[in-house]
Amino acid sequence: MTIEIRDPSLEARIQKQLQATGSRSVEEVLLRLLDTQEEQDRWLLENRDEINAKIRHGIAQLDRGEGISEDQLDAYMAKLKRRIANLSKTRPV
Repeated sequence: MTIEIRDPSLEARIQKQLQATGSRSVEEVLLRLLDTQEEQDRWLLENRDEINAKIRHGIAQLDRGEGISEDQLDAYMAKLKRRIANLSKTRPV
């Protein structure tokens, strides 16, 4: 099979993955990406009922007025991002 990439930005993304992953070929990059996508699809399928139950639970909470304000959510998300950034700085590569 031959695949022709006509979009320069897509080609650049593939090249970036090639370098970032240490893959030996574009074929290996595509294989890794497909493996990752298939794993995500499997996980979503296996956890669909639990995910849907959590969504329904959250919607019910919002319907009862138990949600948090957008400002509180923004502050919470900023705090999480800082924690993640700090963790990535302390972990050896």
